[in-house]
Amino acid sequence: MLRLSKLTDYAVVVLVQLSHGAACQTAPGIARATGVPEPTVAKVLKALAAAGIVTSQRGSRGGYTLSLPADAIDVAAVVTAMEGPIALVACVEGSGQGCDAQGLCPVFGRWDVVNTAIRTALSAITLADLDRGGRPPARITAAPAVQQSILAE
Repeated sequence: MLRLSKLTDYAVVVLVQLSHGAACQTAPGIARATGVPEPTVAKVLKALAAAGIVTSQRGSRGGYTLSLPADAIDVAAVVTAMEGPIALVACVEGSGQGCDAQGLCPVFGRWDVVNTAIRTALSAITLADLDRGGRPPARITAAPAVQQSILAE
């Protein structure tokens, strides 16, 4: 089963909470508002800040804000910030990992198409889309083309 970590799930919750306020929000305030433990919120915010998704401001009026509007932050960026590069199997191009059966594998290199489809789908959904709770936008148009390329091979 393909499953994201709890930290990635918490990251989305934290980011949606940040999108609801114009002012800086603190880790303790976000923890109270979301029910996510404060140490976890701090860990998530640190990773998101390192990825440039949130900005931090020090001082008595400090806290965290989104670096971009919620409709400009896609789920793929959040997943990458929390999990690393999106790669379903070790041999996916750009994963930096090898495979012991690479020379004998009949599907070596074929997973790139699936990986691209997933990355494209996650890139088409923004934090604002998740916050609305509605259906994903019609921007997800690459999947049929990817499916056709799989069938053609």
